[in-house]
Amino acid sequence: MDEPAFVGLLTDKYELTMLAAALRDGTAERRTTFELFARRLPEGRRYGVVAGTGRLLEALPQFRFDDAAGQLLARFLDPDTVRFLRDFRFRGDIDGYAEGELYFPGSPVLTVRGSFAECVVLETLALSIFNHDSAIASAAARMVSAADGRPLIEMGSRRTHERAAVAAARAAYIAGFAASSNLEAQRRYRVPAEGTAAHAFTMLHTGDDGPDELAAFRAQVDAFGVGTTLLVDTYDVTIGVSNAVAAAGVTLGAVRLDSGELGVLARQVREQLDRLGATGTRIVVSGDLDEFSIAALRAEPVDSYGAGTAVVTGSGAPTAGMVYKLVEVDGIPVQKRSSHKESQGGHKEALRLSRPTGTITEEVVHPAGRPPPTSEPSRVLTTPLVRDGEVVTETGHAALTAARELVAAGLHALPWEGLKLAHGEPAIPTVHIPV
Repeated sequence: MDEPAFVGLLTDKYELTMLAAALRDGTAERRTTFELFARRLPEGRRYGVVAGTGRLLEALPQFRFDDAAGQLLARFLDPDTVRFLRDFRFRGDIDGYAEGELYFPGSPVLTVRGSFAECVVLETLALSIFNHDSAIASAAARMVSAADGRPLIEMGSRRTHERAAVAAARAAYIAGFAASSNLEAQRRYRVPAEGTAAHAFTMLHTGDDGPDELAAFRAQVDAFGVGTTLLVDTYDVTIGVSNAVAAAGVTLGAVRLDSGELGVLARQVREQLDRLGATGTRIVVSGDLDEFSIAALRAEPVDSYGAGTAVVTGSGAPTAGMVYKLVEVDGIPVQKRSSHKESQGGHKEALRLSRPTGTITEEVVHPAGRPPPTSEPSRVLTTPLVRDGEVVTETGHAALTAARELVAAGLHALPWEGLKLAHGEPAIPTVHIPV
């Protein structure tokens, strides 16, 4: 993570002006509960994937305000508020859905409890992490489902902010992507990294007699062995495949197609590779793929996919639309009543019901500590994450692996219509038991 002052300033100004007013009128220490949730899913979505939990828990101990930050804050805050922030440490409790869990409209994805002063300043940090990462993971999960067991590589680093690229690679990996092209994601989160060459390397091998694609392929094979992936569509695909096999032999690892009618080309390339004896050479396709184009290629001889822009932009839904609302003050439920922006008051938890077969049927949001009786199989969704300011759940690579497994299990448990890519209602209903 970045230096503490930078993390502390990852907030909106009005969080701190609210804090200053609350400190002045004596309400800053009132005990509060804030809830992070989505009122609705992005257009066309039937489920969401919780992602960002680990990144929030990583950032929480570093949410500080040092001397440099204090100088900035002193320009618009009174000395008492600046002193409060210089000594700030979150000492409250946080509960939430485990990372990788599916969520639906109204799911209490995160619950933050503590004084108003310590909870309110976390709003922007929590929302920026969860809205970004959950949007990426939700889009990526749809692509994983569309790929029907074939691996995907996240390749979107060049289509987003350099720091967001790392978070996007992590979120896509949680959703089930096999690897990322991003090396910082490999270093920081141990996401497997993959990548070989782009068109520029092939075009580099151009002399007085024109392009020499065969020389480019031989150079790549010489550097990385016959198991490498050769990009064969810089010029003519048929000639490219011939050159690839000539350079690497029939044990060439893979060829990649990055443009054109990918389904038609994949069939032609598969036939050509088989005729040349390269029956084990895989076909990788890339080029502005999303869940719909991946689904359209399901019947084609494609072995794996590379997806970039649609992943890092959340496949048209760049935010999960989550909000962070005050739902309880000193044990008294409070709720917003604005039209189309309603919130359900009170401290809540959730459980998910399923059939004996494991297919989920309903999500029940209930008052905290008072789960409803049920005769159906059920699973508690709300888990402890932070107690008295200390993280109490597993973090790091083991947690990332667990999140991947949770996404896979969640997708498997959805009713079949919940996996459809067409627009429709959420895969399961959310039932709210009044507080």
